[in-house]
Amino acid sequence: MVSVNFSECDTDKLDKTVTNVVKLLERKGLTIATAESCTGGLLSELITSVSGASAVFELGLCTYSERIKTEFLGVPAGTIRDFGVVSEQTALSMVRGLKKCSGADVCVSVTGIAGPSGGTAETPVGTVYIGFDICGREFVRLPELWKLSDMSRSNIRKCAAVYAFETVEKMLMEAITN
Repeated sequence: MVSVNFSECDTDKLDKTVTNVVKLLERKGLTIATAESCTGGLLSELITSVSGASAVFELGLCTYSERIKTEFLGVPAGTIRDFGVVSEQTALSMVRGLKKCSGADVCVSVTGIAGPSGGTAETPVGTVYIGFDICGREFVRLPELWKLSDMSRSNIRKCAAVYAFETVEKMLMEAITN
């Protein structure tokens, strides 16, 4: 698992990390796709800001509403009803639906609460689930973004992106060395 110090989330190196991810994908002949809710297209924006991204970027969906998560990604309405739209189960369903519709080798989904409103005692602002399917390995992570010193909406979104891209980068680097 990637260790990121979220009290000091380094968004300054985000562009470098994304560039490295795009280059690693290109070198390995892999593709990437995103399905985003609380990050609102930020992951897609960051990928497409890298020259050469068209060789690796398949699809970016901003699936903000429950209806669109269900209709476009096939997230079962029962999953949302039983576990909530901000849940590990929803993030996993999102990434599975993204994999099915895009066929990309690397799929990343994000669902969460970026604030400043919308949080509860059980699901505070900064609760963000990130789903991954990296070359067939599925998993979901819950970075502790509610512990950030800067709880602004912008910072939560950027730190979610940092976590997502650092996770992808680490796994791609491990695949290269193995």
